[in-house]
Amino acid sequence: MTITAPTRNVPKPLLSSRATRAELVTIRAFLIIPFVVLLAAIPLVWGWGITWVDLTVAAVFYVVSSLGITVGYHRYFTHGSFKANRPLRIMLAIAGSFAAQGPVITWVADHRRHHAFSDREGDPHSPWLFGTSPLALAKGFWHAHMGWLFGRDRTNIERFAPDLAADPGIRLVDRLFPLWVTLSVLLPAVLGGVITLSWWGALTGFLWAGLARVAFLHHVTWSVNSVCHMIGDRPFTSRDKSANFWPLAILSMGESWHNTHHADPTSARHGVLRGQIDISARLIWVFEKLGWARGVRWPTPQRLARLARPAAAQHEGA
Repeated sequence: MTITAPTRNVPKPLLSSRATRAELVTIRAFLIIPFVVLLAAIPLVWGWGITWVDLTVAAVFYVVSSLGITVGYHRYFTHGSFKANRPLRIMLAIAGSFAAQGPVITWVADHRRHHAFSDREGDPHSPWLFGTSPLALAKGFWHAHMGWLFGRDRTNIERFAPDLAADPGIRLVDRLFPLWVTLSVLLPAVLGGVITLSWWGALTGFLWAGLARVAFLHHVTWSVNSVCHMIGDRPFTSRDKSANFWPLAILSMGESWHNTHHADPTSARHGVLRGQIDISARLIWVFEKLGWARGVRWPTPQRLARLARPAAAQHEGA
């Protein structure tokens, strides 16, 4: 009779295979091209200005893609702040992909890893990994803001996002990420051309509502990783240096109430104090009223009271 030793639950590694050269080129293209084209577009259209058509189309695509990240990628897929019916689930995955910040499964895995090791070794984008000297903080800010995206390490999907990898519909949306990004920058051009009945309208729509909007949203999102782990108020207890930074609240759709989020990650509302605008939470509330979302994890006064820090400690620096 053969006796087999009991199998231990060995945790899966943090990282999987390293990114290939082709993948790195693709990632860097998504990050650099919109910003470079934006810089080139400024002298090209200087003196012509930006039309109301450009601003309107850019605003619509900004809101859709930004909420796709904040409500979809972040609060729903990463943290399970609510349950969504199947059409809404797929719609949120596609809307988040329009932000050109990475396929949904990879994005979620990276962010779950961030919360598991926030501001400690293993966090993919903490600004505090290199020390506290001025030079170290400058290096940390760059790393947290966008430098980490240029690395070759890849978060292990099997450890951090096995639920999404097991969903055939989400896997399909994930594989079609290049299509969603292409549509994200070309549809504004089509709309600009159709509305103005001109090729110039198509060009400015592509530049401003397409590439410039993507570049701007990138930096707003990345600022939550960098600025909101360095500067701001800390009204709630968390295990890291996350902070609430009010100037980004509207542009980030409520994501810059970051200390609140890290204190209570599964909460559907991040702006919980008086005057804290949280557009993402309001959209989740609309989804709930329409019956598209259920089981929403709204914060309670009792839980907030348990998480609150003493008033004297709320404005402490890092």
